[in-house]
Amino acid sequence: MKIANENNSQEEYKAFLKNIREERDDTSNFAKLLFTIVFAVLCAVIVCVTIIENNFFLNSINPEQADDAGGFFKFSRKQRKNFEAPFSPKRQNILLLGVDSNGDGANIWEGTRSDTIIVVNIDPKTHSVNAISIPRDSKVYLPDNKGIQKINSAHALGGINLVKKTLKETFGIKIDKYIIVHDEAVEKIVDALGGIPIYVEKPMRYHDYAGKLHIDLPKGHTVLNGKQAVGYLRYRKDGLGDIGRTQRQQWFMRSLFEKLHSPQTITKIPEVLNVCNTYIKTDMSFYELSQYAAFARSVDENKIEIATLPGAPNQRGYISYWILDPQKTQDVINRMIYRDKPVLDGTKFKAGIMYSPLKEEEAQAMKEKLNELGFEVNMLKITHLSHTRFVANKSAVTVDFLNWLQKKMPELNNMQFVYDPTETFSVGSDFTLVLAEG
Repeated sequence: MKIANENNSQEEYKAFLKNIREERDDTSNFAKLLFTIVFAVLCAVIVCVTIIENNFFLNSINPEQADDAGGFFKFSRKQRKNFEAPFSPKRQNILLLGVDSNGDGANIWEGTRSDTIIVVNIDPKTHSVNAISIPRDSKVYLPDNKGIQKINSAHALGGINLVKKTLKETFGIKIDKYIIVHDEAVEKIVDALGGIPIYVEKPMRYHDYAGKLHIDLPKGHTVLNGKQAVGYLRYRKDGLGDIGRTQRQQWFMRSLFEKLHSPQTITKIPEVLNVCNTYIKTDMSFYELSQYAAFARSVDENKIEIATLPGAPNQRGYISYWILDPQKTQDVINRMIYRDKPVLDGTKFKAGIMYSPLKEEEAQAMKEKLNELGFEVNMLKITHLSHTRFVANKSAVTVDFLNWLQKKMPELNNMQFVYDPTETFSVGSDFTLVLAEG
């Protein structure tokens, strides 16, 4: 009986592979987009586009509120009538920047560095989203004779145009639209929403009196208020530096996405919209944002892929850089932006399982189930990593594969999909299941 079950699983897996190949052939002539690079508190952006989608609220907005400088409320009465116009069918790259403070009384958009950089690639055809986080310390050459700098300096030295130009000339990425979120927006939006539930993976304590940053968070499940959320997102003293911080931004984004689907959010719209009007800058009209809002609400959380540009830290005197790995960076770009699909040869993937001490029984059960499905589990070990996730170490392991696997193993549902070609979590495994407390 066991052999028969294994044969059935293998036949189903072969059928899955055939399906993926056919899908790849159907989409191979779909024009590849040039793309650009950037995330910036995607949390705040999702808030904005989500609340805009609520039609009842559009009727209460006075067109006289239009802000010609920022463009956030820039829309016409005709556009309001065509609110349900179809979303553009082509893939698009949205640049999202999170910029820091430039001191009391200063222009919040000038001379500010981009502490958070993410490129979001959306595909209306498949209702899927890919997001690439770019470490702010990435060492790059800035155009217009600005020289070798950290990529987060681009906005301070030349504004949004220099950021877009840097991304295009360095990575070949063309930005379709951008949204810039100021540091203070996160604190105010989180407070307006009544806090964001999060799992704090370790005690976080740090005090910077000059920078007015005070972090004191105990380990465990909690609801972060505005100030705590800012501390959680900016914390870097965990041995992982900017990479640990980038991962926390991704976890926070997912928690916020879930919060936005709660009915209570609707009552917070006026206060949140006020914050957005002051602390968010974009080249999109109100009408365009409404289209992105409708799209965001239709996205399946199981079709969201995230990745961080791979590299390694390097110290030059007093300056620390993130040195990008050229080959692996191109691999991530091809996967996440160009949506390249690998040619699958039918080889079974090797799986790794990493688990916290409290998850040992669950890990053993998953190992047995993967073995029944015909997968080799070449690693099973205890870890102190936080946050449960599914990590793809090879480009052939796609979100389509995870969705197929979830049908066989429902316990994998709602796992965050992370693409990491550096094999940080397990060497020799094609994919890794991380079973953590959070």
